Amino acid sequence: MTAPLKRPSGQEGSFWKTKTLEEMSEAEWESLCDGCGRCCLEKLEDEDTGRIYFTHIACKLLDAGLCACKNYENRSEMVPDCVRLTPENVRTITWLPPSCGYRLAAEGRDLYWWHPLISGDAQTVHEAGVSVRGRVEGSEDNVPVDGLEDHIVQWPVLLPKRARLKRRPTK
Repeated sequence: MTAPLKRPSGQEGSFWKTKTLEEMSEAEWESLCDGCGRCCLEKLEDEDTGRIYFTHIACKLLDAGLCACKNYENRSEMVPDCVRLTPENVRTITWLPPSCGYRLAAEGRDLYWWHPLISGDAQTVHEAGVSVRGRVEGSEDNVPVDGLEDHIVQWPVLLPKRARLKRRPTK
């Protein structure tokens, strides 16, 4: 989803633990995005098995340094196959990374220490090594669809060791 971080005003406690996805305000819903940018990587699906393969090639609208969409409000018009996450579809989308805040909330699991709603800092997703910052090798604008197979990577479905820790590591 990679929307700019917007912390809900007057947020009390851990709303993702106490509310259903459907009960969340728009601001709460948007704040579930951790800003990793992994969902904005191009993916391939094996037609025979349904298995999803991530690449290190980004959507043309992803600012890979900021890990945010360059035109979030108009993304569906500019990229017709951009998937807008909703409470209805987030439970069935199989390609969401296992660390995705939307996926974790849908599964009734807590967010990781590096999620901005936990840490209070949008930079911790990068500090934990979860974001795509520094890992994107190109854009869909400069890699043809038939060349995506040459860019398949495993890291988007894995969590770095420091991201799996129970709390922020001391430096």
